Amino acid sequence: MAVQEARGGAGAGARGGAHGGGCTCGDCPHGAREGHRRAVAAFLLQRDEFAAGQGLPAAVAHSASASRQWVSEELAQSAGLVAERGRAEGEAWLARLWRRTVCVVWALVFLLLLGQSLTAIGPGWTSARTAGLLSALLVAGALTAASWFHRARGGALAPVIGEDNRLSTSRTVAAAWVLFVAYAVLVLAGRLAAASEHTERDALISGLDLARGAGVVTVLAVVCGIAVLVRRVVGLRVLGQRLQKVRADRPRAADLLTDDAGRGTFADIQYVVISAVALLFGVVRLARRPDQLPDLPWGLGVVVLVSAATYVAGKYAEGGRPVILSVVRAREAGDLDAPIRTGDDIEIRGAGFVPPGAGAADRLARMVVRVGAVHVHVPLVPVTGGFSNPTDAVLTVPVPADVEPGRVEVQVVTAAGVETNRYTIEVTD
Repeated sequence: MAVQEARGGAGAGARGGAHGGGCTCGDCPHGAREGHRRAVAAFLLQRDEFAAGQGLPAAVAHSASASRQWVSEELAQSAGLVAERGRAEGEAWLARLWRRTVCVVWALVFLLLLGQSLTAIGPGWTSARTAGLLSALLVAGALTAASWFHRARGGALAPVIGEDNRLSTSRTVAAAWVLFVAYAVLVLAGRLAAASEHTERDALISGLDLARGAGVVTVLAVVCGIAVLVRRVVGLRVLGQRLQKVRADRPRAADLLTDDAGRGTFADIQYVVISAVALLFGVVRLARRPDQLPDLPWGLGVVVLVSAATYVAGKYAEGGRPVILSVVRAREAGDLDAPIRTGDDIEIRGAGFVPPGAGAADRLARMVVRVGAVHVHVPLVPVTGGFSNPTDAVLTVPVPADVEPGRVEVQVVTAAGVETNRYTIEVTD
C-alpha cells in the first residue's frame, strides 16, 4: 500500500540520518514538512482507491458490513499517521517562525528609517525623528528578546496564539494597540529627554494629559478588556459543552478572519478591519503631532467600540451543543420495511456532529455513538474527494449484537468530546 511505502520511506530516512531534500524522519523542519506531505498524498490515494472499490482483501469482500469495517479501520490508521506528521510539521513550523517574526520586525524598523530619511529631505532631520527611530529600536529589541525566549512557541506571536493553537483575533488586536501606545509613549519620553528648554518640556508633559489622549486610552482599555473577556467566555462555553473546540496543527494568518473551519466570519472581519483603520489613523496623528499622544477623535473611538461589541456578541452567538433529532432504520434499495433489529444500520439525524475544524479523517474517526451500554465507533465511508459518513447532520452506524432488545438510548460523542442529548429507540428480536 502507498501508506506502507510512506512508512518505509520514513524509516529509511531515519536510519540513514541524512537530512536532505527527501528526508521524512521528522527530526528536522524540512523532514517534518516533507513527511507530512507524503503522508497526506498516501492517505488521499488510499481513500480514493477504497472509494473505487479497490484494495479490498478477499476475506472481507463478500460482506458489505465486514468490508466497510475493514476499510474504516485502515483509513483510521492512515489518518492517525497523517495527524502525527501534521503535528510534527506544526511544531517545526513554530520553531522556524520566531526567525521570521524577527525579520519582519527589523524590516519595519528599516522601513521607518527609510521613510524618515525621505521625508527629511526638505525640512531636515529633527529630534522627533531621532526619538521615533530610537523608540522603534527599543520596541524591536524587546520583541527580538521575546522571540528568542519563546522561540519554540512562535516567537513574538506566542502571546497571541490561543489554547487551540490558532491566532486569536482579540489578542492580536489588543497586542497591536498595546505596541502602538507603548511606542507613542517612548517617542514622547525620548523627546522629553532631549528637550533643553523648560517650555518645550512642559509642552511634552502636557501632551500626556488624559484630555488629549482620552480616545486612544479608552480604545486601549476596551480592546484589552475584550481580549480577557473573550478568553473567559470561550473557556466557560467549552467547559459547559455549549461550544465545540478542536486543536489546530498550527496557527495561520487566516485565523484572524475565519472561524475554526476556515470560513470567513463577519464579526472577526469587521473587528480586524475597523481596528486596523483606527490604528492607521493613530499612526498618522502621531507622525503629524509627535509631541502628544494621538488624539483619536471620539467619533472614530465610538466606531471601534461598536465593532468590539459586535465581535463579543458574535462570540456569544457562535457554536452550540450537537443534537439528535431522530433515529431511523437505514434502508437500502429493495429492503423491506421493518423495525430496528441488532445488526441493522441506524441513521442518526441531527446537527453539529462534526465540530468546526474537525473535518479531517483522524478527527472523524474519533466519533463514537453509544447504543445502550455499547460504544460504537462511527465507520468512515470514503467517496471520491471525501467521506459520505459521518457528516455534520447524518451518522450511520450498525446496532451491535451485544445490545439487548427493548428500549435503548442512543447518544453521539463528537470529536471535541461533547455529548448530544439521549434519544430512545426500540430494538426488537
